[in-house]
Amino acid sequence: MARYLGPKVRLSRRVGVAIEDIPKHTAKTLNAPGMHGYRGRRLKDYGLRLQEKQKLRYHYSVLEKQFRRYMDRAKRTPGNTGEVLLTLLERRLDNTVRRAGFARTIWGARQLVAHGHVLVNGRKVDRPSFEVSVGDAVTLKPKIQKVVRESMESLAGHETPGWIDVNPSELSYKIVAAPTADQAKERFQVNTNLIVEFYR
Repeated sequence: MARYLGPKVRLSRRVGVAIEDIPKHTAKTLNAPGMHGYRGRRLKDYGLRLQEKQKLRYHYSVLEKQFRRYMDRAKRTPGNTGEVLLTLLERRLDNTVRRAGFARTIWGARQLVAHGHVLVNGRKVDRPSFEVSVGDAVTLKPKIQKVVRESMESLAGHETPGWIDVNPSELSYKIVAAPTADQAKERFQVNTNLIVEFYR
């Protein structure tokens, strides 16, 4: 299972925006990459589109090959390709764990899933890319609940999107509706039109 193992803040510095809503990534001292904050030249059309695509990839912790598969699927699905792409990424199991507030970052959520701590409709699912559907109930195994409660306390003020119904006392949540692109953009601003143009 391939995944990015390098420094995470470097990803935010590379694309110039915080890819996670935690202090380390949102710090005002987030400079451009390099010892003195290399400023470089203004991006051309290709560079702008590439950077927008990388922002979305880093936010959902998806590698290029998998991202291309999501893009191909979005193109085949009726509707606005960029919006369909966003909804597909939002429905990933690791992302729903993050959105529910059970993990501080996408990498923490991915670890929870990959280590087999997450149950979907009572069955263990250890694939972060598993796609949840409306009506799915997600719970956690008892042995990990103490760690998750501590993580939730550190996320005081976390707002859960309307398509997820969280039960904090039982550490479970249910998918009550399909996510929309607008709800995804409330969490992370991205121009999906530029991403679609990048893959043309």
